[in-house]
Amino acid sequence: MQDTSFAIHPGTKKELIGENFKDIGTLLSFTIKEDVVSFITENSFVSLVFYNDYTVRVTMNQKQQPSLSSSFAVISNRAGITPEISDHDHEVVIKSKELLVKVTKAPFRIAIYDKSGKAVVTESKKGMAFNENGEVICFKNMEDNDHFYGFGEKTGFLDKRGEKMEMWNTDVYAPHNPETDALYQSIPFFITLREGRSHGIFFDNTWKTHFDLKSELDTYSFKAEGGQLDYYVFSGPTLKEVLGQYTKLTGTMPIPPKWALGYHQSRYSYETEEEVRQLVNDFLQKKIPVDAIYLDIHYMNGYRVFTFDQDRFPTPKALIDDLNKAGIKIVPIVDPGVKEDPEYPIYQEGVRENHFCKYLEGNIYFGDVWPGNSAFPDFTSTKVRKWWGEKHKFYADLGIHGIWNDMNEPAIFNDTKTMDVKVMHDNDGEPRTHRELHNVYGFLMGEATYEGMKQQLNGKRAFLLTRAGYAGVQRYASVWTGDNRSFWEHLQLALPMCMNLGMSGVAFCGPDVGGFAHDTSGELLVRWTQFGTFTPYFRNHSAINTVRQEPWSFGDEVEKLTKKYIEQRYVWLPHLYTLFREANQTGVPVMRPLVLEFPTDENTFNLSDQFMIGDRVIVAPVLTPTTKHRVVYLPEGNWINYWTDERLAGNKHHLVEAPLNILLIFIKEGSIIPHGTVKQSTATPETEMTYHIYLRETGTASYRLYEDDGQTFGYENGETFEQEITAEKNIDSITISLKESNGSYDPTWSKETFVLHDCREDIEIIINGEEIEKTSRNFDNSSKAITVTIER
Repeated sequence: MQDTSFAIHPGTKKELIGENFKDIGTLLSFTIKEDVVSFITENSFVSLVFYNDYTVRVTMNQKQQPSLSSSFAVISNRAGITPEISDHDHEVVIKSKELLVKVTKAPFRIAIYDKSGKAVVTESKKGMAFNENGEVICFKNMEDNDHFYGFGEKTGFLDKRGEKMEMWNTDVYAPHNPETDALYQSIPFFITLREGRSHGIFFDNTWKTHFDLKSELDTYSFKAEGGQLDYYVFSGPTLKEVLGQYTKLTGTMPIPPKWALGYHQSRYSYETEEEVRQLVNDFLQKKIPVDAIYLDIHYMNGYRVFTFDQDRFPTPKALIDDLNKAGIKIVPIVDPGVKEDPEYPIYQEGVRENHFCKYLEGNIYFGDVWPGNSAFPDFTSTKVRKWWGEKHKFYADLGIHGIWNDMNEPAIFNDTKTMDVKVMHDNDGEPRTHRELHNVYGFLMGEATYEGMKQQLNGKRAFLLTRAGYAGVQRYASVWTGDNRSFWEHLQLALPMCMNLGMSGVAFCGPDVGGFAHDTSGELLVRWTQFGTFTPYFRNHSAINTVRQEPWSFGDEVEKLTKKYIEQRYVWLPHLYTLFREANQTGVPVMRPLVLEFPTDENTFNLSDQFMIGDRVIVAPVLTPTTKHRVVYLPEGNWINYWTDERLAGNKHHLVEAPLNILLIFIKEGSIIPHGTVKQSTATPETEMTYHIYLRETGTASYRLYEDDGQTFGYENGETFEQEITAEKNIDSITISLKESNGSYDPTWSKETFVLHDCREDIEIIINGEEIEKTSRNFDNSSKAITVTIER
């Protein structure tokens, strides 16, 4: 009925957020014990603790002293900061080294300031409240010039001001449109940008949560349908610092295996071993790079996880061995539903060893998914996560290094789309309902899978792709944006979705290239592949009964263009890999909204149709059909058209030609960008590194290149290679210096090439103190670029 006009029947009016809530009242007393300040109000209990110099945690419980145990998302410990506290007539003032908190007594309200006295987060006149249903809510002041980013996986534009959003992991096959809410991921974290300064809030509550940035002009709220009001404030003051503070709390991503950053090909489904072999043969014969082929549910015996169908895939070990030799990985899908079958060993073990989700009365919960009636592992149990992880030996022994977790919201074929919320989870001896822990089910499955594969691979990096997750999911998995469609509008949606995932700590993300459902077209596939070249995760995936969308599916011209941009992925991989290292170190994403780098430029605040790769490259895809030009905004500085070397002024909008064969890319003047070579897969070692150098008329540029073996965790022990490349240009000469760091990894390339853009042919070039003879360099008269190659 909700899909008809009944949805707007007058009797279906929803209760407004803020109605029937009870204020926590006036402060009665407070105490301080070690690093925790505890307050008792008329109607509740509140705790405040400085997690570190830049982060403060506020917890409210209407029934008892708040628990300071954290969700599964938080991995860092409190710094043990004992605050300075002073009691005044109308307020209590609490200070740390960098922050100042003022607690108004009547009514109880919290205001957080930086050490200079500038407001960071302040409560509105409504403050904190709760109702008899167990819901908790907090209201904050919203300034006229506040802009909001993050919130994980959400449709719509980049800036979420004026939106209402819900966090409840949901399998949404159709539709995906600007009002679709909620989706597969629940990441209750966001960043506020206000006059160039930023702060963040992480509402660490695993129940269904709601964010309202729409109902009032000067107030926003966040609420949960149960549990405590528990949130962290990160004081920034820059967008990057907020991301660093949040990912210090919830973890940064590990560096992926390099093959996970190549081009991936998938379909629901490649149904037989013969079809997979033919697919791989087509890629190899056509010399189209590919690093991974995905197996959807048809590879399994009756959709039983940890099995192969012996008729469809009679020799999986030989298939995987042959593909590994060709430099191509197999990534099989693994869903949480375990088929109810007394002759199936996984089901037998799960029942016998008490691994499945149950009702309070002790009976196993069953739901209908691909295998039919199925039981579901209780991933809230450490014992169950260990068991599930160990089962992945089945895949590791076959030579598989990557796993794809799907349907892990968990998705069930019923009216609610998920598990009965009355199911009880063991939660390591602290039982909780599924209503409370639903949003972490997929996250915990991801932990079990990733840690299990990591254990099985003997030092090799595992790759995990997940559909569902919670805050901190970046520690274990890459995220794709689920079941999109082959519509131009979905290509448009993908940009801000991926940028906001990056602004939520999830640096490794991307959409299904070409669109999953519906039928794509050749033009749409080209434009989506161009965009995919620069999405952190790059996979073409399509649904059963849709037209094929492998690169060669639409004739020679489309094949040529998709191949060109898949090849570009490998050319740009050294730069991308360096940025993944930065994400691993700092939490700053690979794919960035322009506002992250230009937070005082109002033209970037809601710029949703172009993005940056790092801090020096702007990518502006064409997102509409039969379009051969588009408007591009370039911020301060001069920018170079990557294909033409045309110099464009910043702080301006430009109308730029972009025929079907062109993805618009702009390099900021004063930059150095590393390039690798075209290759069939990342299994082919890099033989030559090329540095494109874009200097001002006079001035310097620098770049710090990162490299490691791309396969192991040796990088955690210093087995790395870092090289600082510096170029200085004056009127008569260009001086280039290369300086390696102390890492112990020796890179594979033997040649280094320098392409000096926009130079005079007769300019003097000095590399590492040696002048390069004019006979040892090439000059392109049309592009005015000098190319020099040296032995490393």
